[in-house]
Amino acid sequence: MIENWKDLIDNMNGDVKTFRQATPDVVKSFSDMARAAHAGGALESKPKELIALAISVAIRCQPCIAYHMEGAVKAGASREEISETLAMAVYMGAGPSVMYAAHAIEAFDQLSVKCSG
Repeated sequence: MIENWKDLIDNMNGDVKTFRQATPDVVKSFSDMARAAHAGGALESKPKELIALAISVAIRCQPCIAYHMEGAVKAGASREEISETLAMAVYMGAGPSVMYAAHAIEAFDQLSVKCSG
């Protein structure tokens, strides 16, 4: 096993507690935002956790993956749902790079004309 995900969560909980003690207003505001995002509405808990899981993978946040995988499992997500979510995360993690690369080429084309002219 490369990573013990339960231990990662437990360790992060301690680290977050330490951070909360150092910056109580910031962590309270973040916790309030998290509660509001998880609150009822058009989406239930499972799709919200799957979205958060996909974003966690796309932005490469290992503790986020642990927390939101735990949330998705608790919400009843199946291995198939997790796999499809992860496939979208991989797609979106790579897709935006293509889009930014296109912008970078455009920037080069525009800036190289101005610099050489």
